[in-house]
Amino acid sequence: MSLHRDWDIATEESMRLVTPPARLSAKQKAAVIVRLLLTQNVSPGIERLSPHLQAELARTMATLGPISRATLAQVVQEFTTQLDAMALTAPNGLSAALALLEPHISPQTRDGLRAEAEASDLADPWTRLGALESERLRPLLMSESAEVGAIMLSKLGVAKAAGLLAELPADRAEMIAHAMALTATVTPAMVDRIGDHLLGQVRAAPPSSFRASPVDRVGAILNAVSAGLRDTLLGGLETRDAQFANDVRRAIFTFQHIPKRVEPADVPKILRRVDAAIVTRAIAAGMESAKITVEFLLENMSKRLAEQIRGEAENMGKIRPDEGEAAMGAIVTAIRNMEEEGELRLIPVED
Repeated sequence: MSLHRDWDIATEESMRLVTPPARLSAKQKAAVIVRLLLTQNVSPGIERLSPHLQAELARTMATLGPISRATLAQVVQEFTTQLDAMALTAPNGLSAALALLEPHISPQTRDGLRAEAEASDLADPWTRLGALESERLRPLLMSESAEVGAIMLSKLGVAKAAGLLAELPADRAEMIAHAMALTATVTPAMVDRIGDHLLGQVRAAPPSSFRASPVDRVGAILNAVSAGLRDTLLGGLETRDAQFANDVRRAIFTFQHIPKRVEPADVPKILRRVDAAIVTRAIAAGMESAKITVEFLLENMSKRLAEQIRGEAENMGKIRPDEGEAAMGAIVTAIRNMEEEGELRLIPVED
């Protein structure tokens, strides 16, 4: 009995020695969660905060001192409870809301909201620049010095910087990459001034009335016209502006380009998007004008289906040119729609 009594007394004493959870402010709790994530090598996304908030987080973390197990458990439980109760997060600021809505609003509304966001958002210039689409940032990498371009890529984040660098001409990309070696001694104040300068350059750029580039707009139009008219117009463009004509040729995607630009594994799901009768008509028309494309499509569908379509196409006889081009155009349109929806990726022209 004495042994049991001594054990009960020791247990009561140890329970009294357990430190109760500390009372922390909301900022201190956030700092505890950040510290916990960092110990697990998980990035909490601190780089997306403004410099002011980053500094405030660091100062708060410096005042935490030792955190007991009870305090940590209470903070984590409160944090996870809030996460479980969260069903949806709203965009943080007008710039983030505009990035979410931009594909669904008119260019006029987009430009008005963009100017309003740039004037009202309190984030630092690099946060604003990081929220912009690559099409607005790429011209800065071509017009500014290589050193400024290197600082810009360093501040935008790895994924965005890699995408921008990959889209630059090889010599310009190499020059900017080499300029990274010259940025080690750049002061934070200078980086902020460069950010303000680049943001001012973006604001000064005239607004565009069109979402697509001139090359893409002409290419999309020429995709939809007959082959004869397309060749005639391209010939005329060649005499007026050879470089523009060459870029348009690269943007054009027709039935004949399918074997070079479409992955074989994507053929079945492409054909499922097009009416079977139209597919058969396109195959029948292509047996004379696009034999390579026809064989590519037939080889990459089931053997039974390929034999059925080939037989039906051969029995159709000669197809009127306008009907054949319309059928082949329907398959091209399906491919373009699937590309825009992210269901497939066309092989780049360079590859």
